Amino acid sequence: MKDIVLGIGDLGVTGTPGSTIKTYALGSCVAIVLLDPKTRSVGMAHIALPDSAINPEMRQKRIAYFADSAIPALLDAMVKTGTHPTARGVMVKLVGGASIMDNNQTFNIGKRNLLAIKKILWTRGMGALAEDTGGNFSRTVAVPVDTGEVIISCPGRGQWKI
Repeated sequence: MKDIVLGIGDLGVTGTPGSTIKTYALGSCVAIVLLDPKTRSVGMAHIALPDSAINPEMRQKRIAYFADSAIPALLDAMVKTGTHPTARGVMVKLVGGASIMDNNQTFNIGKRNLLAIKKILWTRGMGALAEDTGGNFSRTVAVPVDTGEVIISCPGRGQWKI
């Protein structure tokens, strides 16, 4: 069994049976999960900010750090595993986008990330089938290839699926 663990600004794709893609501590960051039932492939990106225009150098270092570069890169990676180029039939799930340590909602990074992701998906004719977003707590998300279940956990809150 091979696990792929993503850090902030990372993306990963696998169709290897027995493997899992996982990322930890999603606060205002958002994990976008793509599931292709035809190829039995799973892709995930750990997105930190909505727009790469603020730091083009970071975009070069970590393509998935920003929503506007992460989503095209993730879709390209899925196509390499056999996903249709238009992503037809791909299921999208979103996790994260919380408001952590921003009680006055001054920055709203989580909400801004979610809005940017949804706009980009919309321009591609896609939308989230399910999401577990917002709130004021961080989440860890894991997706086993064998089941395609999006498993979310949070200390003190337990574990659940979307």
